[in-house]
Amino acid sequence: MSTITADPRLASMASTRSRRAVRRRRYLGNVGVLVVSVLLVIWTIVPIYNMVLISLEPEGDVFNSHLWPKVPSLESFWGVLTEGHWYLEHFWHQFANSFYMGAMVTILTLLFGSLTSFSIGRMRIRHGWLVSNCALLTYVIPASFLAIPFYRIMQNYGLANNLWSVIAALVAFATPYAIFVFQEYGRSIPIEVDESARIDGASPFQIYRRIYLPLMAPALVAVGTYALLLAWNEFLYQFLLLSSKSSMTVPVALAQFLNSDQSPWNYMMATAIVYAVPPVAIYYAFRRRMTAGLTMGGVKG
Repeated sequence: MSTITADPRLASMASTRSRRAVRRRRYLGNVGVLVVSVLLVIWTIVPIYNMVLISLEPEGDVFNSHLWPKVPSLESFWGVLTEGHWYLEHFWHQFANSFYMGAMVTILTLLFGSLTSFSIGRMRIRHGWLVSNCALLTYVIPASFLAIPFYRIMQNYGLANNLWSVIAALVAFATPYAIFVFQEYGRSIPIEVDESARIDGASPFQIYRRIYLPLMAPALVAVGTYALLLAWNEFLYQFLLLSSKSSMTVPVALAQFLNSDQSPWNYMMATAIVYAVPPVAIYYAFRRRMTAGLTMGGVKG
């Protein structure tokens, strides 16, 4: 009898120890995740904090030792907004160049990517897989290796120092990724929808405009945001293909700050912060649709 009663007790004690061990491992795992998350947040925020700190310094001292300016000043931001420094004489024109370039790269990438994916995935053109695979192979070659060939091509076509030279290069880099995302997302859209539309007499263009594009909205937002950020932050091709102040974009203009013996760091940081506002706002406005587009979960088959 004693052996029989002891066995349930031993089993109960073993079960309790097992639950404690599981809770301990879970607790340690949560603590580890929390520590890593805090370190990542600090690692991300510190450069941004330094940018804000320098922009609020009246003299733009990069090597200050205090955590906050003794006398914070918004003079540098006011100088950016009013073009009050000689490096900022064309700021709003250059900002407009960046906006125009970003808008055109986004529109053309969405147009070419969606048309190509619709032709390959929905119209089932012959050897369509070859087109998409060859497009993705362009990412095998680093973009920096193609800078000089692009520069020579644009010179031959008379597009040197022209925004459209940069637009053409960036669309060429962004479109293969757009095709890939659209093809993967399009597989979640039942092909029977297209067949029903064809029975009702819809043309391929009507199917593309009235059925395909509306159902692809999350993927369009995701790829469009990617293309915009690519164009907004790209520097190499803008620096190489744009030379005059009237055709420059803000990233290239920011590099001009470094040409002086005594660089106005506070104006440079303030310009960078002002320039970063539109993409940050766009990202937070469309982040949910971006997630749905990239995970291909917005449309159920």
